[in-house]
Amino acid sequence: MPNAAKQTLFLYSTTVSDVGTVRSNNQDSSFAGERLIAMCDGMGGHAGGDTASTIAIRSLAHIEQDDEQSSVEAVAQMMETSVMAAHDAIVGKAKHERKLAGMGTTVVAVALVSGYWVLTHIGDSRAYLLRDGKLSRMTTDHSYVQHLIDTGRISPAEARNHPQRNVVMRVLGDFDIDPHPDIAICEAHPADRWLLCSDGLCGVLEDSTIEEMLSTVSDQEECAQRLVSMALKAGSTDNVTAVIGDATLALDADAFDLPHQTPLVGGAASASLETIADIMHKPVASAPVLRAGKNSPAQRAAALIQGAVHAGKDKAAKEEEKGPKSRVAQPSQVREENGEIPNTDTGEIPVVKKRDGRISADPNDPEVAKAIQREQAQQKRAHRKRVHLSRLGIIVGIVVIIAALVGLAFAGYRWSQTKYYIGEHDGVVSIYQGVPTNVFGVELSHAIQDTDIKVSSLPQSWRDQLHDGISVDSLDEARSHVKLIEQEMENFKETEQANNKGSTDSSDSKSASPSASPSASSSVSPSASGSASPSAASSPAAVRVPLVPISGAAAWSADAWAVIG
Repeated sequence: MPNAAKQTLFLYSTTVSDVGTVRSNNQDSSFAGERLIAMCDGMGGHAGGDTASTIAIRSLAHIEQDDEQSSVEAVAQMMETSVMAAHDAIVGKAKHERKLAGMGTTVVAVALVSGYWVLTHIGDSRAYLLRDGKLSRMTTDHSYVQHLIDTGRISPAEARNHPQRNVVMRVLGDFDIDPHPDIAICEAHPADRWLLCSDGLCGVLEDSTIEEMLSTVSDQEECAQRLVSMALKAGSTDNVTAVIGDATLALDADAFDLPHQTPLVGGAASASLETIADIMHKPVASAPVLRAGKNSPAQRAAALIQGAVHAGKDKAAKEEEKGPKSRVAQPSQVREENGEIPNTDTGEIPVVKKRDGRISADPNDPEVAKAIQREQAQQKRAHRKRVHLSRLGIIVGIVVIIAALVGLAFAGYRWSQTKYYIGEHDGVVSIYQGVPTNVFGVELSHAIQDTDIKVSSLPQSWRDQLHDGISVDSLDEARSHVKLIEQEMENFKETEQANNKGSTDSSDSKSASPSASPSASSSVSPSASGSASPSAASSPAAVRVPLVPISGAAAWSADAWAVIG
């Protein structure tokens, strides 16, 4: 085990986050604790970015408590699981609230565990480590310009002004992007100093400037204040957030004066202090506000456009005179002991005008409590009504679909009964009404008229066609077709009889005239009365056979015979 791991190291940290000079709201969220520091840069519009970054901080906050007795490997797994849980929560919330579609956030977080640093990262927010006066960037941006730098297409200097420098290739959000974060573990040394920052800071300040500030300004809060102020003065148009964490060595781990601090929450997540306090089961405080650096040229131009230059200066002056104020939130157990009633309503507390004309929004006021109960009752009724209407709509939809299917089935059956075909039924040729098929085992045809024609007496080719069904358009056409089959059968039988007779005569002729041609002896005309044709002796044998009926034919010709010779 390294020497630093044998000694007890503590993490002392702070954070400063500012909305900047252009944006209307702060979408960054930060956390600075005794075992965990984290920074998340939200994106996705006015409501989406701050929501996404707040969800990520909430998901990571429990590590401040849970990693006290954990191993390095367990905390590394815990951090990855927490980031993935934040991703799932962001996706779920975006699905339920359509206005939040497209929101996302970056994540960079560092935990101190048993003398080791555990780093997790996704997006383009950065983590810097100052060790022995030398600054090292510990993360690689998951951005498009970083990809261009890695492939040698542009230089780092060109990346600062690249038109697509804000395009992030990996991030937590409802996108089709890999949400798994990068995880790294390294040995912790006494006096290590971390800087976690959003691209609003590292995107405008050079690494050399950051290194100088971290090396020369020992006071954490003062260093964070200066870095954020310098980024704004350098023209940053984004939210600017800095989290600084120092590794402090305690020679006596059992001493009473060990480093201790209340975890600080900055940016958008500072609006959820009570929730984070409940997650950690300990007090949390809002991060200090930026004291100086808001009077940059960009800030003055923005104020001039808004027509509030003097008002902005006066307000900034008053804030500087009063100094930064921090709000502390206690966990729910303490709030209950102090008589504070937690408001379980997700909406705002109603403002009630009392009978004496006074206006009250105190939830402990009986009239306000009644108003809250009325609103909750109305919400429950509205919810039940929506559920009832939703179920009714589903039932109506199912009924409509079933009715449509039944209608289609009935229409299909009616259409099938307008068709006829000739097929086989109980061994005889029959006329069917319908079509020769079935749907889900239901036959769409039935025999309506049997004939005296036995299927076994027909040629094989005719049997095959009858097996498939010879389709016709009407009953009269089917009956006419059956008559043609009967007629052709009679002609076929007569032809066979004539051929048989001709064969007998041929045998007699052969025995009478041994020199006669064998082929000529069988050349007998079926229509003759038994005498041979004068040309039969010099022509090949000719046998008339009926043409095979073709499915769908309207009628057969009585003379439809083929001569085979």
